[in-house]
Amino acid sequence: MSTRQQSIPSSVLAGQRKWSDEEARGFVRRLFDAAVASADPLHVLAAHLPDPPRLGRCVVVGAGKSAATMAAALERAWPDVDLSGLVVTRYGHAVPTQRIEVIEAAHPVPDDRSEHAARRMLAAVSGLKEGDLVIALISGGGSSLLALPRPGLSLADKQAVNRALLHSGATIAEMNLIRKQLSAIKGGRLAAAAAPARVMTLAISDVPGDDPATIASGPTVPERFDAEAIGEILARYKLDLPPHVMKALSDGPAGRPALNDLPPVDFRMIATPAMALAACAATARAHGVTPIILGDALEGESREVGTVMAGIARSVRDYGQPVEAPAVLLSGGETTVSIGMTPPGRGGRNTEFLAGLAVALAGARGIWAIAGDTDGIDGTEDAAGAIVAPDTLIRAEAKGLNARDYLSRHDSYSLFQALGDLVVTGPTLTNVNDIRAILIMPKG
Repeated sequence: MSTRQQSIPSSVLAGQRKWSDEEARGFVRRLFDAAVASADPLHVLAAHLPDPPRLGRCVVVGAGKSAATMAAALERAWPDVDLSGLVVTRYGHAVPTQRIEVIEAAHPVPDDRSEHAARRMLAAVSGLKEGDLVIALISGGGSSLLALPRPGLSLADKQAVNRALLHSGATIAEMNLIRKQLSAIKGGRLAAAAAPARVMTLAISDVPGDDPATIASGPTVPERFDAEAIGEILARYKLDLPPHVMKALSDGPAGRPALNDLPPVDFRMIATPAMALAACAATARAHGVTPIILGDALEGESREVGTVMAGIARSVRDYGQPVEAPAVLLSGGETTVSIGMTPPGRGGRNTEFLAGLAVALAGARGIWAIAGDTDGIDGTEDAAGAIVAPDTLIRAEAKGLNARDYLSRHDSYSLFQALGDLVVTGPTLTNVNDIRAILIMPKG
């Protein structure tokens, strides 16, 4: 929790228009918390479950930052069902379970426990029968946590590819298109191993557009090999990969399960960025603030998106367009930070977005913002994101800090840490990607 967060007083809840800095900060933080709460598996998973199997086995597998909490939610919903299986989640994201084993592994670059978990998962679903049910619990982060190289490749190859992709500025969809081509479990191969059992996937989406094939690289979703798209990604981001990795990418799915070999998969979204933004909007309306949802799948360079958002916020404040203040601009999706050749400082997508926003706003009055990753981890840091206020640049200058310099060094975490404006939640155990909220109060 941010050290500056406070509860919102009743005067604000009743529609008071002139808010103090403390009240505005509390409001934007409440919006972020509403988004996270809307995606809590313990609250939303049970409504999407089928009837338990009557005769066959029920094997549970899963991967992602929310996998352990999803497993716990499933156990709570089905207290008397004989469940077995395992899920893999990020280090520090495990929760107690009784019937489903939880393994922790590395993210965003896989380690040997990621490979170990993938092998055990394939073994857990092998040899099942038609009357059996496999429930796959899939959420963001699963691509790194479920890392089983395809034949001819090694874990070291997968690690090198992950590092290259993370520094390239590629979108999550582009990264996962590459990852699944190099995997023995993604791109539907987990579902293929479960045949002829019935497979149901319960997913928490962290990707723009909620494409099932992109979430965790689609371990239960048939692969759509696109040689042209892969070639464009490699060329666009100038990815320098070993020759044998390039060959594996060009070979495509040769020698692996054909699409018509996969059993039917029942795929259900239990939480998405759009649902999280709807929860934010409802909270805003309850406080007398008009919400404008700009989209749940915004992409682009983080700092540049910040500049664009600053322009929209100024238009709302100064001209009442596209809506009159008090209003809040809401958006989701995943922006990118292209590191290039410059050694990066500390930071993630959200703090870089906020640094770009603050610089572009240049101390504009009446505008506050929060941006954070709903999993509680912005990039690889220990903060979900941060808060920007009208006095952000003034306070930075008073400390001898130049926000533009921090932005140029991709060191936005350090900037907001020095200002005491980081939002630290710890692992939230869910993940519907980034949430951004910009509060604009009337001018004057």
